[in-house]
Amino acid sequence: MSPSAQPISHYDLVSQMPDDTVITFHGASWEEYEELLAQVGEASGLRLSFDEGTLQVMSLSPEHESYARFLEELMTAVRLRLRINIRSFGSATIRKQKRRKGNEPDACFYVQNAAAIGNKLQLDFATDPPPDIAVEVDIHHDSLNKFPIYAALGVPEIWRFDGYALTIYHLQENSYLPHETSLALPVLSSRLLTDFLTRLSQEGEFQTLLAFDEWLRSQTSDPRP
Repeated sequence: MSPSAQPISHYDLVSQMPDDTVITFHGASWEEYEELLAQVGEASGLRLSFDEGTLQVMSLSPEHESYARFLEELMTAVRLRLRINIRSFGSATIRKQKRRKGNEPDACFYVQNAAAIGNKLQLDFATDPPPDIAVEVDIHHDSLNKFPIYAALGVPEIWRFDGYALTIYHLQENSYLPHETSLALPVLSSRLLTDFLTRLSQEGEFQTLLAFDEWLRSQTSDPRP
């Protein structure tokens, strides 16, 4: 290397990643992780995770993002139709330096702890509770290796969609076990969410959202259209 040459930084590498690519850095420090978070931001089309020195960066595809946004729209419908206070924080970075772990879900929601979050627009996981639901869309990648990170961070529920089925996991004794219904929102089940995610590709977003809203109306006696 010539005296004037500069070493390639983490950001130099991840800023050029094509869609659906994963880069893993071993032996990374917490400071390097936080520096990269600051450089790429949370809305960059990248997801970062950190697990005791292993820093992983994943780039997203439009298909990946479309499923994540659709699940957020379903939760908006639940919030409005069933009058449930749900706070959505997208791909907010959930991290705790003391545990040397951090992750960015594809979407996350506060349900039981929505009142505790109140009207906050920024989260501080040194004091704020973790989201009640974290969403992982595994169209081209596998998030199962991130489950121990979520467990260490205390996330009670994960929704994992692999392109074919959505599986709901509950945290039990530091590991995640599949369950048919949501812990945070028992009205929702793996089978129901899988059905509407399947209909999304067959019928389109608008018609599927209308069908989901019709289903929600059947769950309440609210007569309003």
